[in-house]
Amino acid sequence: MHPVLFRIGTFEVGTYGLILALGFFAALALAKRQAKLDGIPAEAVSDLAMTVLLAGLAGSRILYIIVELVNGAPASQVFSLGMLRAAGHVHGGILGALAAFLWRSRKLGLRFGVTADALVPATALGQAIGRLGCLMAGCCYGTVCDKPWAITFTNADATRFSGTPLFAHLHPVQLYTFAANLTVMGLLLWLRPRRRFEGQVLSAYFILEGLARAVVETWRGDGDRGFWLGLSWLSTGRATALLFVAIGVVLAVILKRSSAKIQEA
Repeated sequence: MHPVLFRIGTFEVGTYGLILALGFFAALALAKRQAKLDGIPAEAVSDLAMTVLLAGLAGSRILYIIVELVNGAPASQVFSLGMLRAAGHVHGGILGALAAFLWRSRKLGLRFGVTADALVPATALGQAIGRLGCLMAGCCYGTVCDKPWAITFTNADATRFSGTPLFAHLHPVQLYTFAANLTVMGLLLWLRPRRRFEGQVLSAYFILEGLARAVVETWRGDGDRGFWLGLSWLSTGRATALLFVAIGVVLAVILKRSSAKIQEA
């Protein structure tokens, strides 16, 4: 792990940010390639990508702030510079990105289902690469692990930024999530040429992402992600994962009916 890429005096540039940038450009390249299959202009994909990126960053921070305040953190701490540098909650970012996508795709005159189907495999790829940033930063760490593949963090910057326990054998949950995100991407790419209605890949993304995250949460050890209703198993990640599954099912029903009506007409 290497939380700080380099320092200029007291100014620090984090490795996490660099890896997020690499993830964004890799996802953009895949999105353009997938969009080309359906005749969606590359310029429109770039426009959408920037829109959902900004909305995603805002959404992840907003959910992070909500969780911190609900869990009793004082406002002075939540809105401090150190806390605002945190990455936020990825599912908040995805929900924010979806809202922005709905708005911007309509403005650009793009068909919602087709465009979303082209972009969501890239979303899963971006998430996967982003988890490597978590690994480098030491955030989103796992519970104690006695398996041969346990990981041990030793860099004091990880504790300073994320409260990561040092010299403890932990589940490499960042790598679990990385593998889960790549699996989701692979399944979506497999499904796309076989879809039966526009938006099926988008629906599948929410269901698969939700199920994968609900499972991976089993090995998450960072308590700052928050818990709900006083239940130790209902972390923010698992709560939003269940919400994602519900969103995926609802989208599948609505988009399938919409597609059937268009075909009948």
